Amino acid sequence: MRISMSVRPVRFLRNSCLLALPLLALPLLCSAQSYTVTDLGTLGGTEAVATAINASGQITGGSTNASGAYHAFLYSNGTMTDLGTLGGPSSQGQGINKTGEIAGYAQLPPTTTAGYPPRPASFYSAFYTVSGKETAIGQTGGVAYAINDSGQIVAVEPTGAVLYTNGVGTNLGNLGSPDGTEATGINDLGEVVGYSFLTNGNFRGFYWINGTMTEMGTLGGDWSQAYAVNESGQITGTAYTAGNAANHAFLYTSGTMKDIGTLSGGTISVGTAVNTSGTVVGYAEAASSSETLVYHAFIYSGSKMQDLNSLISANSGWVLSQANGINDSGQIVGYGIINNLEHAFLLTPVK
Repeated sequence: MRISMSVRPVRFLRNSCLLALPLLALPLLCSAQSYTVTDLGTLGGTEAVATAINASGQITGGSTNASGAYHAFLYSNGTMTDLGTLGGPSSQGQGINKTGEIAGYAQLPPTTTAGYPPRPASFYSAFYTVSGKETAIGQTGGVAYAINDSGQIVAVEPTGAVLYTNGVGTNLGNLGSPDGTEATGINDLGEVVGYSFLTNGNFRGFYWINGTMTEMGTLGGDWSQAYAVNESGQITGTAYTAGNAANHAFLYTSGTMKDIGTLSGGTISVGTAVNTSGTVVGYAEAASSSETLVYHAFIYSGSKMQDLNSLISANSGWVLSQANGINDSGQIVGYGIINNLEHAFLLTPVK
């Protein structure tokens, strides 16, 4: 059994041919979309990961600096800016809204723990940015995963999943077990998605609307996880098939969970983001001659999943490993390998 858990990087822990147009009775035939790829660079170190992109093309994620520390960043107008930390060694940007506010998590300054001998320990805290500066929010040990255009933030804390509105936290509850609930995505209506454990020990994706948490089911197996929700309430994530033989990315619409498949040669796929047109991006197992799992970034549109590596120049030098965000202009961010280094990328559709 292979279980794919969180799609959110914790680095310091270390050819669609049909466009379904809503106003047309028939699909429009087209050539495959292609993309230019931009290396976002780093903060002076060797690696970077992009996790989210907003409508204007601003991007967040994390990168190593010249000292090797991993810091959250804001990428805007071609420049990557270090957002610093909360006093500890590392931070990670996870979500970004239309005004460029970022939510994420960072290590706090080390403290001395009880016991003998006393040892230094560095805990995490969720943060959001105010004028480009990280501000801690919530309980020590928290992680913020997403922020909407109203500034609402979803976080996971030791006591469970929390929605912050104007700085006030609301615990989202659970699906029966207090042992683990994670909120991972939010839309501009304040609808939240994530996953929670049941009383029998299995975990299921959920959506939370106006104080009510609803289980989403699976693709025939025992487990599912939801990661992102768009303004129409469409949700993506991953769910297990019958017998828990595989986990596939899904698109959940109006109570129906649709299996959106895998890449050729693979049995695993995970949807990480969905835009308002219902286009999903994520990562999936790719065919490989070795026993080591190899993941490629994918896009799902027009009822077809495609390897994003097939939609960029063949001589780009990139292997796109994971797509983490897509905006309504179709720009996609994530990370991959170039020159044997892990770097963040931006894909821009070729018009």
